[in-house]
Amino acid sequence: MLLTLSTTRHPESGSPATDLGFLLHKHPERVFTFTLPSGQGQVFYPEASEERCTAALLVQLDPVQLSRGRTGQASGAPLEPYVNDRPYAASSFLTGALREAFGTAMSGRSRERQELADAALPFEVHLPALPSRGSPDLAGRLFGPLGYTLDARVLPLDDHFPEWGDSPYLDLKLSGTVQLKALLAHLSILIPVLDDAKHYFVDEGEVERLGRLGEGWLEMHPERELILRRALKHQRDLLRLAAVKFGEPDGSAAAAPSLNAQRLAAVEAELIASGAARVLDLGCGEGHLLRPLLGNPQFREIVGMDVSPRELKRAERFLRLDELPPTVRARLTLMQGSLTYTDARLRGYDAAALVEVIEHLDEGRLWTLARVVFGDARPGTVVVTTPNAEYNARYAFLEEGEARHQDHRFEWDRGAFQGWATRVGDTFGYGVTFRPVGQEDAALGPATQMAVFARKNP
Repeated sequence: MLLTLSTTRHPESGSPATDLGFLLHKHPERVFTFTLPSGQGQVFYPEASEERCTAALLVQLDPVQLSRGRTGQASGAPLEPYVNDRPYAASSFLTGALREAFGTAMSGRSRERQELADAALPFEVHLPALPSRGSPDLAGRLFGPLGYTLDARVLPLDDHFPEWGDSPYLDLKLSGTVQLKALLAHLSILIPVLDDAKHYFVDEGEVERLGRLGEGWLEMHPERELILRRALKHQRDLLRLAAVKFGEPDGSAAAAPSLNAQRLAAVEAELIASGAARVLDLGCGEGHLLRPLLGNPQFREIVGMDVSPRELKRAERFLRLDELPPTVRARLTLMQGSLTYTDARLRGYDAAALVEVIEHLDEGRLWTLARVVFGDARPGTVVVTTPNAEYNARYAFLEEGEARHQDHRFEWDRGAFQGWATRVGDTFGYGVTFRPVGQEDAALGPATQMAVFARKNP
Protein backbone atom coordinates (compact mmCIF):
# COMPACT_ATOMS: atom_id res chain seq x y z
CA MET A 1 0.00 0.00 0.00
CA LEU A 2 1.20 3.47 -0.86
CA LEU A 3 0.67 7.06 0.24
CA THR A 4 2.47 10.04 -1.26
CA LEU A 5 2.65 13.49 0.31
CA SER A 6 3.77 16.46 -1.79
CA THR A 7 4.37 20.15 -1.22
CA THR A 8 5.72 23.08 -3.21
CA ARG A 9 7.93 26.03 -2.37
CA HIS A 10 6.32 28.00 0.44
CA PRO A 11 5.13 31.21 -1.23
CA GLU A 12 5.40 33.49 1.82
CA SER A 13 8.72 32.44 3.36
CA GLY A 14 10.33 31.35 0.11
CA SER A 15 11.47 28.15 1.82
CA PRO A 16 12.35 25.38 -0.65
CA ALA A 17 9.99 22.45 -0.96
CA THR A 18 12.73 20.13 0.30
CA ASP A 19 12.18 21.57 3.77
CA LEU A 20 9.50 18.87 3.89
CA GLY A 21 12.36 16.66 5.04
CA PHE A 22 12.79 18.81 8.15
CA LEU A 23 9.06 18.64 8.87
CA LEU A 24 8.85 14.86 8.44
CA HIS A 25 12.25 14.27 10.10
CA LYS A 26 13.30 12.14 7.12
CA HIS A 27 16.18 13.20 4.83
CA PRO A 28 15.21 13.41 1.14
CA GLU A 29 18.44 11.71 0.05
CA ARG A 30 17.97 8.63 2.22
CA VAL A 31 15.59 5.70 2.42
CA PHE A 32 14.18 5.10 5.87
CA THR A 33 13.17 1.48 6.55
CA PHE A 34 11.33 0.31 9.66
CA THR A 35 9.76 -2.90 10.91
CA LEU A 36 6.04 -3.34 11.47
CA PRO A 37 4.28 -6.16 13.36
CA SER A 38 3.17 -7.76 10.08
CA GLY A 39 5.65 -6.44 7.57
CA GLN A 40 7.89 -3.52 6.70
CA GLY A 41 7.58 0.17 5.94
CA GLN A 42 9.74 2.51 3.90
CA VAL A 43 9.88 6.28 3.48
CA PHE A 44 11.60 7.65 0.39
CA TYR A 45 11.40 10.69 -1.89
CA PRO A 46 10.50 10.07 -5.57
CA GLU A 47 11.10 13.78 -6.25
CA ALA A 48 12.99 16.39 -4.27
CA SER A 49 13.60 19.79 -5.81
CA GLU A 50 13.37 23.28 -4.41
CA GLU A 51 10.09 23.78 -6.27
CA ARG A 52 8.35 20.49 -5.45
CA CYS A 53 9.05 17.66 -3.04
CA THR A 54 7.22 14.35 -2.58
CA ALA A 55 7.60 11.87 0.27
CA ALA A 56 6.28 8.34 -0.23
CA LEU A 57 5.25 5.91 2.48
CA LEU A 58 5.28 2.33 1.20
CA VAL A 59 3.97 -0.45 3.43
CA GLN A 60 4.56 -4.09 2.53
CA LEU A 61 2.61 -6.63 4.57
CA ASP A 62 3.13 -10.38 4.78
CA PRO A 63 -0.23 -12.17 4.25
CA VAL A 64 0.98 -15.17 6.23
CA GLN A 65 1.91 -13.02 9.21
CA LEU A 66 -1.44 -11.28 8.90
CA SER A 67 -3.30 -14.59 9.01
CA ARG A 68 -1.32 -15.78 12.03
CA GLY A 69 -2.00 -12.53 13.83
CA ARG A 70 -5.77 -12.71 13.48
CA THR A 71 -7.60 -12.70 16.82
CA GLY A 72 -11.27 -13.42 17.04
CA GLN A 73 -12.05 -12.37 13.46
CA ALA A 74 -14.57 -14.63 11.85
CA SER A 75 -14.38 -15.33 8.16
CA GLY A 76 -16.98 -16.68 5.81
CA ALA A 77 -14.39 -18.03 3.37
CA PRO A 78 -11.55 -20.46 4.22
CA LEU A 79 -8.98 -18.61 2.09
CA GLU A 80 -9.91 -15.13 3.26
CA PRO A 81 -7.20 -14.95 5.98
CA TYR A 82 -4.58 -15.58 3.28
CA VAL A 83 -6.06 -13.91 0.21
CA ASN A 84 -7.39 -10.42 0.92
CA ASP A 85 -6.81 -6.76 0.09
CA ARG A 86 -4.84 -5.87 3.22
CA PRO A 87 -1.36 -5.92 1.66
CA TYR A 88 -2.47 -3.55 -1.11
CA ALA A 89 -5.33 -1.23 -0.07
CA ALA A 90 -4.85 1.66 2.37
CA SER A 91 -6.24 0.81 5.79
CA SER A 92 -5.48 1.07 9.49
CA PHE A 93 -2.24 -0.79 8.72
CA LEU A 94 -1.19 2.25 6.71
CA THR A 95 -2.19 4.71 9.42
CA GLY A 96 -0.26 2.64 11.97
CA ALA A 97 2.79 2.96 9.73
CA LEU A 98 2.02 6.67 9.36
CA ARG A 99 2.28 7.12 13.13
CA GLU A 100 5.44 5.01 13.26
CA ALA A 101 7.19 6.90 10.47
CA PHE A 102 5.99 10.44 11.21
CA GLY A 103 5.24 10.43 14.93
CA THR A 104 7.27 13.56 15.65
CA ALA A 105 5.64 15.40 12.75
CA MET A 106 2.21 14.43 14.12
CA SER A 107 3.13 16.16 17.38
CA GLY A 108 3.70 19.40 15.48
CA ARG A 109 7.39 19.67 16.38
CA SER A 110 10.35 20.50 14.14
CA ARG A 111 13.68 21.39 15.67
CA GLU A 112 15.00 23.12 12.55
CA ARG A 113 11.81 24.53 10.97
CA GLN A 114 9.27 25.09 13.72
CA GLU A 115 7.88 28.14 11.93
CA LEU A 116 6.94 25.91 8.98
CA ALA A 117 5.48 23.24 11.27
CA ASP A 118 3.22 25.93 12.71
CA ALA A 119 2.23 27.30 9.29
CA ALA A 120 -0.49 26.18 6.87
CA LEU A 121 1.31 24.87 3.77
CA PRO A 122 0.09 23.66 0.38
CA PHE A 123 -0.05 19.85 0.42
CA GLU A 124 -1.20 17.15 -1.96
CA VAL A 125 -1.92 13.58 -0.88
CA HIS A 126 -2.37 10.62 -3.20
CA LEU A 127 -3.81 7.27 -2.13
CA PRO A 128 -3.95 5.04 -5.24
CA ALA A 129 -6.06 2.30 -3.60
CA LEU A 130 -8.30 3.34 -0.73
CA PRO A 131 -11.29 1.24 0.43
CA SER A 132 -14.48 3.27 0.72
CA ARG A 133 -17.34 1.25 2.16
CA GLY A 134 -20.71 2.90 1.81
CA SER A 135 -21.96 5.94 -0.08
CA PRO A 136 -19.95 6.95 -3.18
CA ASP A 137 -19.65 10.50 -1.85
CA LEU A 138 -18.32 9.42 1.56
CA ALA A 139 -14.76 10.64 0.96
CA GLY A 140 -16.10 14.08 0.07
CA ARG A 141 -18.31 14.16 3.15
CA LEU A 142 -15.33 13.33 5.35
CA PHE A 143 -12.53 15.44 3.85
CA GLY A 144 -14.55 18.25 2.22
CA PRO A 145 -15.64 19.97 5.46
CA LEU A 146 -11.95 20.12 6.48
CA GLY A 147 -11.14 22.36 3.50
CA TYR A 148 -9.68 19.82 1.08
CA THR A 149 -10.27 19.67 -2.65
CA LEU A 150 -10.86 16.09 -3.77
CA ASP A 151 -10.31 14.11 -6.94
CA ALA A 152 -11.87 10.73 -6.19
CA ARG A 153 -12.03 8.15 -8.98
CA VAL A 154 -13.86 4.89 -8.35
CA LEU A 155 -11.72 1.96 -9.50
CA PRO A 156 -13.35 -0.79 -11.60
CA LEU A 157 -13.23 -4.38 -10.44
CA ASP A 158 -11.30 -5.19 -13.61
CA ASP A 159 -10.33 -2.84 -16.43
CA HIS A 160 -10.74 -5.66 -18.94
CA PHE A 161 -14.27 -6.55 -17.81
CA PRO A 162 -16.20 -3.28 -17.34
CA GLU A 163 -19.46 -5.21 -17.11
CA TRP A 164 -18.33 -6.45 -13.69
CA GLY A 165 -18.91 -2.97 -12.35
CA ASP A 166 -17.12 -0.82 -9.81
CA SER A 167 -14.96 -1.95 -6.92
CA PRO A 168 -15.20 -0.51 -3.38
CA TYR A 169 -11.83 1.24 -3.91
CA LEU A 170 -10.96 4.83 -4.75
CA ASP A 171 -7.98 6.43 -6.37
CA LEU A 172 -8.06 9.49 -4.10
CA LYS A 173 -6.16 12.76 -4.42
CA LEU A 174 -6.47 15.46 -1.77
CA SER A 175 -5.13 19.00 -1.92
CA GLY A 176 -5.34 21.78 0.60
CA THR A 177 -3.46 24.38 2.58
CA VAL A 178 -3.17 23.05 6.10
CA GLN A 179 -0.72 22.47 8.94
CA LEU A 180 1.18 19.21 8.50
CA LYS A 181 0.19 18.13 12.02
CA ALA A 182 -3.49 18.57 11.15
CA LEU A 183 -3.14 16.80 7.79
CA LEU A 184 -1.56 13.72 9.41
CA ALA A 185 -4.26 13.68 12.11
CA HIS A 186 -7.00 13.84 9.46
CA LEU A 187 -5.49 10.94 7.55
CA SER A 188 -4.87 8.88 10.67
CA ILE A 189 -8.51 9.06 11.74
CA LEU A 190 -10.36 9.13 8.42
CA ILE A 191 -8.59 6.42 6.37
CA PRO A 192 -9.83 3.63 8.70
CA VAL A 193 -13.23 5.33 8.82
CA LEU A 194 -13.54 5.04 5.03
CA ASP A 195 -12.49 1.40 5.27
CA ASP A 196 -14.84 0.82 8.25
CA ALA A 197 -12.29 -1.57 9.77
CA LYS A 198 -9.32 -1.61 12.11
CA HIS A 199 -6.77 -4.37 12.47
CA TYR A 200 -6.06 -3.72 16.16
CA PHE A 201 -7.98 -4.05 19.40
CA VAL A 202 -9.97 -0.93 20.27
CA ASP A 203 -10.57 0.09 23.89
CA GLU A 204 -11.04 3.25 25.94
CA GLY A 205 -7.60 4.44 24.87
CA GLU A 206 -8.94 4.79 21.34
CA VAL A 207 -11.50 7.34 22.56
CA GLU A 208 -8.66 9.34 24.12
CA ARG A 209 -6.62 9.07 20.91
CA LEU A 210 -9.56 10.36 18.90
CA GLY A 211 -9.80 13.23 21.35
CA ARG A 212 -6.12 14.12 20.88
CA LEU A 213 -5.97 13.76 17.10
CA GLY A 214 -9.44 15.23 16.61
CA GLU A 215 -8.89 18.25 18.83
CA GLY A 216 -10.24 21.39 17.20
CA TRP A 217 -12.12 19.69 14.34
CA LEU A 218 -13.73 16.35 15.16
CA GLU A 219 -16.25 17.74 17.62
CA MET A 220 -17.45 20.18 14.91
CA HIS A 221 -17.41 17.77 11.95
CA PRO A 222 -20.86 17.26 10.36
CA GLU A 223 -20.15 13.52 10.05
CA ARG A 224 -18.93 13.17 13.62
CA GLU A 225 -21.41 10.44 14.54
CA LEU A 226 -20.38 8.28 11.57
CA ILE A 227 -16.68 8.92 12.25
CA LEU A 228 -16.96 7.89 15.88
CA ARG A 229 -19.12 4.87 15.10
CA ARG A 230 -16.67 3.48 12.56
CA ALA A 231 -13.51 4.57 14.39
CA LEU A 232 -14.67 2.73 17.51
CA LYS A 233 -15.70 -0.38 15.55
CA HIS A 234 -19.39 0.09 16.43
CA GLN A 235 -18.75 -0.90 20.06
CA ARG A 236 -21.63 0.38 22.11
CA ASP A 237 -19.73 0.97 25.37
CA LEU A 238 -17.08 3.02 23.59
CA LEU A 239 -19.67 4.98 21.63
CA ARG A 240 -21.39 5.80 24.87
CA LEU A 241 -18.11 7.07 26.31
CA ALA A 242 -17.38 9.06 23.15
CA ALA A 243 -20.85 10.61 23.21
CA VAL A 244 -20.10 11.96 26.67
CA LYS A 245 -16.58 13.09 25.79
CA PHE A 246 -17.47 14.91 22.57
CA GLY A 247 -20.81 16.35 23.67
CA GLU A 248 -24.17 16.44 21.94
CA PRO A 249 -24.43 15.33 18.29
CA ASP A 250 -26.77 18.12 17.19
CA GLY A 251 -25.49 21.06 15.19
CA SER A 252 -25.59 23.64 17.98
CA ALA A 253 -23.53 21.57 20.36
CA ALA A 254 -21.17 20.30 17.67
CA ALA A 255 -19.92 23.84 17.23
CA ALA A 256 -19.04 24.06 20.92
CA PRO A 257 -16.03 22.58 22.69
CA SER A 258 -16.38 19.00 23.92
CA LEU A 259 -17.93 18.40 27.33
CA ASN A 260 -14.55 17.27 28.64
CA ALA A 261 -12.92 20.50 27.45
CA GLN A 262 -15.68 22.58 29.05
CA ARG A 263 -15.33 20.63 32.28
CA LEU A 264 -11.56 21.11 32.49
CA ALA A 265 -11.88 24.81 31.68
CA ALA A 266 -14.51 25.25 34.40
CA VAL A 267 -12.35 23.51 37.01
CA GLU A 268 -9.27 25.49 36.00
CA ALA A 269 -11.25 28.75 36.26
CA GLU A 270 -12.33 27.90 39.82
CA LEU A 271 -8.75 27.08 40.83
CA ILE A 272 -7.54 30.36 39.35
CA ALA A 273 -10.29 32.31 41.09
CA SER A 274 -9.36 30.72 44.43
CA GLY A 275 -5.92 32.33 44.24
CA ALA A 276 -4.29 28.95 44.88
CA ALA A 277 -0.56 28.55 44.28
CA ARG A 278 -0.21 24.91 45.47
CA VAL A 279 -2.80 22.56 43.99
CA LEU A 280 -3.69 18.87 43.99
CA ASP A 281 -5.26 16.99 41.08
CA LEU A 282 -6.66 13.94 42.86
CA GLY A 283 -7.43 11.08 40.50
CA CYS A 284 -5.42 12.85 37.80
CA GLY A 285 -5.58 10.02 35.25
CA GLU A 286 -3.37 10.72 32.27
CA GLY A 287 -3.04 14.41 33.09
CA HIS A 288 -5.65 16.34 31.10
CA LEU A 289 -6.12 18.91 33.87
CA LEU A 290 -2.42 18.97 34.74
CA ARG A 291 -1.49 20.29 31.30
CA PRO A 292 -3.34 23.64 31.54
CA LEU A 293 -2.27 24.01 35.17
CA LEU A 294 1.36 23.67 34.12
CA GLY A 295 0.80 26.39 31.55
CA ASN A 296 -0.32 28.87 34.23
CA PRO A 297 2.51 30.33 36.36
CA GLN A 298 0.04 31.07 39.16
CA PHE A 299 0.33 27.42 40.16
CA ARG A 300 3.83 27.16 41.61
CA GLU A 301 3.46 23.60 42.91
CA ILE A 302 1.23 20.99 41.26
CA VAL A 303 0.67 17.42 42.41
CA GLY A 304 -1.09 14.79 40.33
CA MET A 305 -2.11 11.69 42.27
CA ASP A 306 -3.75 8.53 40.93
CA VAL A 307 -4.30 5.04 42.30
CA SER A 308 -3.07 3.49 39.03
CA PRO A 309 0.67 3.46 38.22
CA ARG A 310 -0.29 2.76 34.61
CA GLU A 311 -2.26 6.03 34.44
CA LEU A 312 0.68 7.92 35.89
CA LYS A 313 2.93 6.50 33.17
CA ARG A 314 0.40 7.64 30.59
CA ALA A 315 0.43 11.07 32.19
CA GLU A 316 4.20 11.24 31.79
CA ARG A 317 3.83 10.53 28.08
CA PHE A 318 0.81 12.80 27.59
CA LEU A 319 2.54 15.73 29.29
CA ARG A 320 5.89 14.98 27.57
CA LEU A 321 7.69 15.51 30.83
CA ASP A 322 11.07 14.70 29.34
CA GLU A 323 10.69 17.64 26.94
CA LEU A 324 9.55 20.28 29.44
CA PRO A 325 11.96 23.03 30.51
CA PRO A 326 13.51 22.16 33.90
CA THR A 327 11.81 25.11 35.63
CA VAL A 328 8.39 23.92 34.45
CA ARG A 329 9.07 20.25 35.16
CA ALA A 330 10.16 21.10 38.72
CA ARG A 331 6.68 22.44 39.51
CA LEU A 332 5.00 19.05 38.96
CA THR A 333 5.00 15.93 41.11
CA LEU A 334 3.23 12.71 40.08
CA MET A 335 2.56 10.21 42.84
CA GLN A 336 0.61 7.03 43.39
CA GLY A 337 -1.94 6.96 46.18
CA SER A 338 -5.50 6.15 47.20
CA LEU A 339 -8.15 8.59 48.37
CA THR A 340 -9.51 6.05 50.84
CA TYR A 341 -6.39 6.19 53.06
CA THR A 342 -5.12 9.13 55.08
CA ASP A 343 -2.01 10.52 53.37
CA ALA A 344 0.17 13.15 55.03
CA ARG A 345 1.57 14.13 51.62
CA LEU A 346 -1.76 15.78 50.77
CA ARG A 347 -1.77 18.22 53.69
CA GLY A 348 -1.08 21.92 53.39
CA TYR A 349 -2.25 22.62 49.83
CA ASP A 350 -4.29 25.63 48.77
CA ALA A 351 -6.72 23.78 46.52
CA ALA A 352 -7.66 20.34 45.20
CA ALA A 353 -9.66 19.07 42.24
CA LEU A 354 -11.53 15.78 41.90
CA VAL A 355 -12.63 15.72 38.27
CA GLU A 356 -15.02 12.82 37.51
CA VAL A 357 -13.55 10.78 40.38
CA ILE A 358 -16.20 10.12 43.02
CA GLU A 359 -18.45 8.06 40.72
CA HIS A 360 -15.67 5.48 40.36
CA LEU A 361 -15.90 4.56 44.07
CA ASP A 362 -18.57 2.51 45.79
CA GLU A 363 -21.03 4.85 47.48
CA GLY A 364 -20.23 3.22 50.81
CA ARG A 365 -16.60 4.42 50.56
CA LEU A 366 -17.39 8.05 49.74
CA TRP A 367 -17.48 9.09 53.37
CA THR A 368 -13.97 7.67 53.78
CA LEU A 369 -12.86 9.82 50.83
CA ALA A 370 -14.53 12.83 52.44
CA ARG A 371 -12.64 12.26 55.71
CA VAL A 372 -9.32 11.94 53.82
CA VAL A 373 -9.77 15.02 51.61
CA PHE A 374 -11.91 17.36 53.70
CA GLY A 375 -11.12 16.12 57.19
CA ASP A 376 -7.39 15.42 57.02
CA ALA A 377 -5.83 17.10 53.95
CA ARG A 378 -8.12 20.16 54.30
CA PRO A 379 -7.17 22.27 51.26
CA GLY A 380 -8.64 25.77 51.21
CA THR A 381 -10.71 25.08 48.08
CA VAL A 382 -11.97 21.75 46.70
CA VAL A 383 -13.61 21.45 43.27
CA VAL A 384 -15.62 18.26 42.59
CA THR A 385 -17.32 17.33 39.30
CA THR A 386 -19.53 14.34 38.55
CA PRO A 387 -22.06 13.36 35.86
CA ASN A 388 -25.66 14.50 36.26
CA ALA A 389 -27.70 11.30 35.90
CA GLU A 390 -30.81 13.24 34.90
CA TYR A 391 -29.06 14.52 31.77
CA ASN A 392 -28.39 10.96 30.59
CA ALA A 393 -31.81 10.99 28.92
CA ARG A 394 -30.24 13.25 26.27
CA TYR A 395 -27.76 10.56 25.19
CA ALA A 396 -29.12 8.27 22.49
CA PHE A 397 -26.60 5.52 23.36
CA LEU A 398 -27.89 5.14 26.92
CA GLU A 399 -30.87 3.11 27.95
CA GLU A 400 -32.96 4.24 30.89
CA GLY A 401 -31.02 3.81 34.12
CA GLU A 402 -27.76 3.03 32.32
CA ALA A 403 -24.55 4.78 33.43
CA ARG A 404 -22.35 6.76 31.05
CA HIS A 405 -19.41 4.48 31.67
CA GLN A 406 -19.23 0.84 32.67
CA ASP A 407 -16.73 1.67 35.43
CA HIS A 408 -19.08 4.11 37.15
CA ARG A 409 -20.33 2.62 40.43
CA PHE A 410 -23.15 5.17 40.56
CA GLU A 411 -24.37 8.37 38.95
CA TRP A 412 -26.31 10.90 40.97
CA ASP A 413 -29.11 13.25 40.08
CA ARG A 414 -28.80 16.85 41.23
CA GLY A 415 -30.61 16.26 44.50
CA ALA A 416 -28.37 13.37 45.56
CA PHE A 417 -25.16 15.21 44.68
CA GLN A 418 -26.18 18.41 46.39
CA GLY A 419 -27.31 16.49 49.46
CA TRP A 420 -23.95 14.71 49.74
CA ALA A 421 -21.93 17.86 49.15
CA THR A 422 -23.93 19.87 51.68
CA ARG A 423 -23.47 17.14 54.29
CA VAL A 424 -19.72 17.06 53.63
CA GLY A 425 -19.48 20.83 53.94
CA ASP A 426 -21.46 20.95 57.18
CA THR A 427 -19.42 18.12 58.71
CA PHE A 428 -15.94 19.39 57.84
CA GLY A 429 -16.43 23.13 57.89
CA TYR A 430 -16.78 24.09 54.24
CA GLY A 431 -19.22 26.30 52.43
CA VAL A 432 -20.36 24.87 49.09
CA THR A 433 -21.54 26.45 45.84
CA PHE A 434 -23.01 24.48 42.92
CA ARG A 435 -22.35 25.38 39.30
CA PRO A 436 -23.50 23.84 35.97
CA VAL A 437 -20.96 22.64 33.40
CA GLY A 438 -21.66 21.93 29.74
CA GLN A 439 -24.96 22.10 27.96
CA GLU A 440 -27.92 22.67 30.24
CA ASP A 441 -31.41 21.33 29.69
CA ALA A 442 -34.26 23.34 31.20
CA ALA A 443 -35.81 20.23 32.74
CA LEU A 444 -32.83 17.89 33.15
CA GLY A 445 -30.13 20.32 34.26
CA PRO A 446 -26.48 20.39 33.09
CA ALA A 447 -24.46 17.53 31.61
CA THR A 448 -21.94 17.81 34.45
CA GLN A 449 -22.56 19.09 37.94
CA MET A 450 -19.83 20.84 39.93
CA ALA A 451 -19.49 21.66 43.60
CA VAL A 452 -16.96 24.26 44.80
CA PHE A 453 -16.07 23.90 48.48
CA ALA A 454 -14.47 26.80 50.35
CA ARG A 455 -13.04 26.12 53.83
CA LYS A 456 -14.56 28.33 56.48
CA ASN A 457 -12.37 30.32 58.86
CA PRO A 458 -11.86 28.48 62.17
